[in-house]
Amino acid sequence: MSSTTSSPGAKIQQAVVEKLPHIPETKEELKAEIKAEAKAAASAGASQIRSFVAGGFGGVCAVVVGHPFDLAKVRLQTAEKGVYTGAIDVVKKSIAKDGLRRGLYAGVSAPLVGVTPMFAVSFWGYDLGKQIVRATSTVSPDGNLSIAQISAAGFFSAIPMTAITAPFERVKVILQVQGQQKLAPGEKPKYSGGMDVVRQLYKEGGVRSVFRGSVATLARDGPGSAAYFAAYEYIKKALTPKDPVTGEASGKLSLGAITVAGAGAGVAMWIPVFPIDTVKSRLQTAEGNVTIGGVVKQLYRAGGYKAFFPGFTPALARAVPANAATFLGVELAHQAMNKAFN
Repeated sequence: MSSTTSSPGAKIQQAVVEKLPHIPETKEELKAEIKAEAKAAASAGASQIRSFVAGGFGGVCAVVVGHPFDLAKVRLQTAEKGVYTGAIDVVKKSIAKDGLRRGLYAGVSAPLVGVTPMFAVSFWGYDLGKQIVRATSTVSPDGNLSIAQISAAGFFSAIPMTAITAPFERVKVILQVQGQQKLAPGEKPKYSGGMDVVRQLYKEGGVRSVFRGSVATLARDGPGSAAYFAAYEYIKKALTPKDPVTGEASGKLSLGAITVAGAGAGVAMWIPVFPIDTVKSRLQTAEGNVTIGGVVKQLYRAGGYKAFFPGFTPALARAVPANAATFLGVELAHQAMNKAFN
């Protein structure tokens, strides 16, 4: 064996040495390392704050664009038979009765309060997830994450978001189902509003009752968020202008391309997880003690596989504009903060 060839022992020793932290030899070197580490920590913290703010603004955009779709859906679900002929009829009659603003944005304050922090936490969690992925796995020399790594970061973003999403959606679906119930003359609905739902749920079953469906919510939002962010980054990369010779990115992505990528991300998120969302909604609105397995069996007995996809088309119809607006809002917020603080 050649003397230039390293032995296995030498290779192991070298690998161990590379993993050991560097020990400064002088005070100046120690100060420089502390300063560099503090700068890196501050940069990471600033990045997370910006992602939180940008996600919140993206959530506002999602509500502004998506609320009319939700309003039409809920009014179709809760109206007496024959009142509306379809979603377009809902829009026409709502505008004719209350004008454009009040007609299409009635009740918009509640989703603004709930959805905005959800998106803020989601995008903050995604940024934190990317930092964790970079610290715990091998990243390509150009610094870009693979689709699998982006998916992992996206899945991670759903973990902190579930703490907000689960109780918010529990209250929302209970009120939506209540709106479809027929009341006898003089009979009042069980719940007078969102806070009343929370009070009664807590009184009936404590914190567990308020957070019922959290596991199902994470089961939906984990893979959903993984597909969401992976699809967005993949489409965005595919639409980025490239140099015909080198194949490297040669220009900035247009706002139109960002909108397309956001729309695609919304569709990619819903397709694999819609059946889980159906189970979650049934679980969160059911009376008494129910289980995920029990809900799945009940749905399948009622209508087979089709029973897991009610409202699939309207959900996709809303996902396209709402998520296009979300990512457009996030990108615009990042650009504004970069100009202001960089």
